Amino acid sequence: MKILGIIPARFASTRFPGKPLIDLAGKSMIQRVYEQAKKASALADVVVATDSAEIFNAVNAFKGNVIMTSDQHQSGTDRCAEVSKKMIGYDAIINIQGDEPLIDPQQINLLASCFNDITTDLATLIKRIHNEEELFNYNTPKVIINSRSEAIYFSRQVIPYLKEVSPDDYLKKHIFYKHIGIYGYRTTTLGIIASMNLGKLENAEKLEQLRWIENGSTIKVAITDKESLAIDSPEDVAKVLEALKKAG
Repeated sequence: MKILGIIPARFASTRFPGKPLIDLAGKSMIQRVYEQAKKASALADVVVATDSAEIFNAVNAFKGNVIMTSDQHQSGTDRCAEVSKKMIGYDAIINIQGDEPLIDPQQINLLASCFNDITTDLATLIKRIHNEEELFNYNTPKVIINSRSEAIYFSRQVIPYLKEVSPDDYLKKHIFYKHIGIYGYRTTTLGIIASMNLGKLENAEKLEQLRWIENGSTIKVAITDKESLAIDSPEDVAKVLEALKKAG
């Protein structure tokens, strides 16, 4: 398969405006994400998709591939859909988070491997939860899967609910998974889901993948034991810098 990696990057962020261009030990965040993505052997190419002239110029400066997109997109998926119409010839698209400068290329390869199954239209990664802080954190989306490694539902609540089990014993009685926010789409499917209207489930949980499930789409999942540090706010920068220092 010929797979394109797309890194959606917008300048306007409510919590951290301009974060793709922050300096991380001599390189911008978007450059670090791009360079990590380029190491993924499953990708035929990588491109940054942005609505910002500043980001466009910054990617050009380090000789990366970049394309300008509309400033009206509500999600990274919508931005990827626009790019897929402009950059044709790819069988699948991997949507790579632009705020994970240490993303492991092997995670990208793992997600891409889901498309070795010709029935896979959409794919994402999940990771086992090992501590109660994550399990009961509403900012950590949880997921339940079926016997075919397909997502049944995503929720900010703990799912499934364990009847007659104390919350302190949840992790002893059941295996729970959290969602790792990297997506893969077969190119033909991407155009379809991008045209879907906002669903009731998505509106309730504020999780865009619920729109696809509500409309009958199937999301293949692969289990990873790794997780990248994401920069959501200025307070996260120090953690990433420390990790970069340790990595040498």
